[in-house]
Order: sequence, then C-alpha cells, then structure tokens
Amino acid sequence: MKLGIVGLPNVGKSTLFNALTQAGAESANYPFCTIEPNVGVVPVPDERLDFLAELYNPKKYTPAVIEFVDIAGLVRGASKGEGLGNKFLSNIRMTDAIVHVVRCFDDENVIHVEATTDPARDIDIINIELIMADMEMVERRIEKAKKAGKGDKKFLHEAEVFEGLLQHMNEGKPARSYDCSEEDMEIIKTCELLSLKSVIYAANMDEASFSAGYENNTYYQEVKKIADSENSLVLPICAKIEQEISELDPDERDMFLEELGISDSGLNRLIKCSYDLLGLISYLTAGPDEVRAWTITKGTKAPQAAGKIHSDFERGFIRAEVVAYKDLYENKTMAAAREKGLVRSEGKDYVMQDGDIVLFRFNV
Repeated sequence: MKLGIVGLPNVGKSTLFNALTQAGAESANYPFCTIEPNVGVVPVPDERLDFLAELYNPKKYTPAVIEFVDIAGLVRGASKGEGLGNKFLSNIRMTDAIVHVVRCFDDENVIHVEATTDPARDIDIINIELIMADMEMVERRIEKAKKAGKGDKKFLHEAEVFEGLLQHMNEGKPARSYDCSEEDMEIIKTCELLSLKSVIYAANMDEASFSAGYENNTYYQEVKKIADSENSLVLPICAKIEQEISELDPDERDMFLEELGISDSGLNRLIKCSYDLLGLISYLTAGPDEVRAWTITKGTKAPQAAGKIHSDFERGFIRAEVVAYKDLYENKTMAAAREKGLVRSEGKDYVMQDGDIVLFRFNV
C-alpha cells in the first residue's frame, strides 16, 4: 500500500512524515522545502504476527508494509504548473490513497502561505487543484469516446458517463463524491483521476489543544464536517507529539502515551484508518522458515489470496487449511487447535477473513 502525504506548504507534512517513518526528511519553515518526494517504508505493527513468531521461532519475520510518500507542498494554480504543481500531481497519481494534512492550529512563528488558519479554505484549494487537473483528463476521455462511438455505440454510453462526471466536477466536487451506478463507476475508474482517490484528512493540531481533547478544537470540527460529507475519514493528530513519540524507546513510548491519555500512536491509528478506508485485511502464514502477513482486499476468495504468494498457488489450488487467529491463540499450538476441530479445510469459494492463519494446498 502506498499513501501520499499531501497538503499546503508548512502544515506539518514533513514533520508528520518524519514521525511516521523516522526517515529524517528535511522539515523547515518555508514553502517547497520538500521538492523530490521523500519515501519511507514502514512495517505494519501486528501482535498476531508477534505471537506466531514466538510460537515458531522462524528464520524470517515479514510483516505487511506501508509506503509513505511525502509530496511537495501544493499552492493555488498547481494544476496549471504553479509552484511545483505538475511534479506534485504526477507523484500523487502513483499512490493508492491520500493522507491530506490540514493545519488546525494558530502559530505566528510558522508561516502560512494563505496568511491565516482556515481548514475549509485549505482543503478547498487542494481539492480544486486536483479537480482541475482531472477535468482536463475527463474532457479528453469524452472526446475520445465520442470519436470511438461513431464506429461502436457502446462508447456513446462511456461519453455520457464522463459528461455527467464533468458536470459534477464543474461544481467544484471531487470525483470520489460522484453518485452513480457501480457499472458506471467501474468505467470512471479506468481513468486515473486524482480526486477519485480515497482520502484521510489528518487534522494536525498543536500540543495544547490535542492534549486538552481534540473534540473541542473548532478547526478539527470543520475538517470532520467536510470528511463526513464526502465519506472520507478524519484522523486527529499532533505531528509534534508524534515526532517526540518516534524518538522514544518502546517502554518510554507506552508511558508517554499513557500520560497523554492516548491508547495508540498516530502511526498505528493511521494504519488502521488506511486499512478501513481501502477495505483491506491481512491473512497470515506461519512455519519455522517464515511468519508473514499478506494484505488483501475484503471479500477475496481463497484461490486469489493464494495467488498473492505465487501464481502457481492460485492456478493449482486444491484447498486451504485455515485456523482463526483467536482460536490458535487460545489453544497455544496448532496441534491443540487441530484436536478440537478448529483447523478447517476450505475450498475455492471460501472468503478469507482478517487474521486467518492459512496453509494452502496446491498441485501444478
């Protein structure tokens, strides 16, 4: 999974990126400090995998990973090439989802490119730039479909779908909020639109208001209202606190979180948000050679899940031997779980569940 961290300059993007990845990206108080995108690959914390590692003592431990891309700050006119606009937009296109960092604090010592703190305006600036870049692509798609429609009528419907979307975008609305049938949305997805990408709004607050309770932050409430209106998610966060957390060892980190009254770090909360947003789950494989987490979409059937490991597994799929993590954890060993009939044999129509521990049987 690749997440692009975006936002206006000086909203805390690079500070948050550093905290999430400990990659040491440059962070400074002036626009366009980030020019080339910084990339950090982060393992997904998974206590289920830790349990399996204790059980099997494997030669190799392979968690799922998330790639974070810290993309240059965006300004008005980016869709027309202002600032680092074109480079920014092409970098977003390569991501699976967007983490949109929104400034939710006042600080006269940190320059704001728009002079004042206004989350709704800041979100609108970036949304409009993405929409304008998309509109050019949609217009080209309509023209292409209409030409093709002279020889094949099915393309005329495609043109109608994109014309409806264009009208929606002309009202300043992103493609992800366009209401249409599933079939029409599948057509739209064939066009790599920036404003179609799922979004998590990271409401970046100062330490005082975050610690006092983010629900009382009026800027956060503005962001939440926008996120709710377009079925996006909002993550309350303090990039400065996350940076402090990232510099602590695990024991100190737990104590620090407890003092703040926070159950989990921003990284863990962001990962959970990302999985929910993209409809992802993990299944696990375990043995003395390796314990590993595999990321799949909800609703994936056993043969396709096996194909994540190797195409031969899917092609020659026979069955999946499955035990739920909870059952294995409670019984401590695979043999004990098997004795109680908790290890199941599943066929081609089995829909994988989060936390399934699986051994695939195949023959090619």
